[in-house]
Amino acid sequence: MQPIDASKLDLKEKVVAINRVAKVVKGGRNFRFSAVVVVGDGNGHVGVGSGKSIEIPDAIRKGIENAKKNLIKVPIVGTTIPHEVIGKSGSGRVLLMPAAEGTGIIAGGPVRTVLELAGIRDVRTKSLRSNNPRNVVNATIQGLSSLKTVEEVAELRGKSVEEILG
Repeated sequence: MQPIDASKLDLKEKVVAINRVAKVVKGGRNFRFSAVVVVGDGNGHVGVGSGKSIEIPDAIRKGIENAKKNLIKVPIVGTTIPHEVIGKSGSGRVLLMPAAEGTGIIAGGPVRTVLELAGIRDVRTKSLRSNNPRNVVNATIQGLSSLKTVEEVAELRGKSVEEILG
């Protein structure tokens, strides 16, 4: 799979979490800020990145640059996802389920941000195990990247779409 060129997309960005981190050295503590940022065009492309710096705006800028390097294409069927999936990252687990049109995004904070920027309008989710924003966002991205459409599955198996659907 080839990387997605971020310069051709109209990307919006949202900060999911900002955290103050400390490094203890001989002279005391060095404080820095880490930021988790999600970027997406609302049309099937989404990416997540993290940045760390002494200043918050610099950490956010670095996170945005990192997120643009990690864009993925999300398969969308109508306004929802093609099938149910569990995304995993670290201790974070996120269950993503398709929903009927008009349902909306039923999701918690970090998951909601990723799905909104991906352009998915109807989906039900449940965050299992960890509620650490970084793990939850990464689990959501991993789940979205593992989605496959019926056409992709049919092509992999060497069958027609009708044979797959039964």
